[in-house]
Amino acid sequence: MAPDELDRRMMLLAMNEARAAFEAGEVPIGCVVARDGQVVGRGRNAMEGLKDATAHAEMMALTAACGSVGDWRLDGCTLYATLEPCPMCAGAILNSRISRVVYAAPDLRLGACGSTMDVLRGNPINREVVVESGLLADESVALMKEFFARLRKKGGKRPEPAENC
Repeated sequence: MAPDELDRRMMLLAMNEARAAFEAGEVPIGCVVARDGQVVGRGRNAMEGLKDATAHAEMMALTAACGSVGDWRLDGCTLYATLEPCPMCAGAILNSRISRVVYAAPDLRLGACGSTMDVLRGNPINREVVVESGLLADESVALMKEFFARLRKKGGKRPEPAENC
């Protein structure tokens, strides 16, 4: 499979995680960690359900990947996220030694991979992380807009999780 095809396939899996977060009443952000073309971790935003400020999609996927790989070192892995990682997640990406980050849409408020700040490039621990953006950005933005439009329509109340969640 060509690299572009692999990236698209992995980002589609991250979008599936974002849709599952949406259905659970969470901000629709999804993430997949892959090594050698194989998914080793998945995550979706779960802050509301877990009542945990650290339950971002990237954090959940990194934890799952570490468990799957059996090590906290995720050298050679690529992290695919539907939204640009925040400073907390970017720090975890550095600490876990992720080699590459591909994100769909920029986060113009909290993005830490180049939009508002850049934690990954030129970092003080001299760990090189390749960052690419824009893959399926329109789809990611559309899902976020739909979620927040529904939230506003309900007067700011989180949607109830779907029956199957």
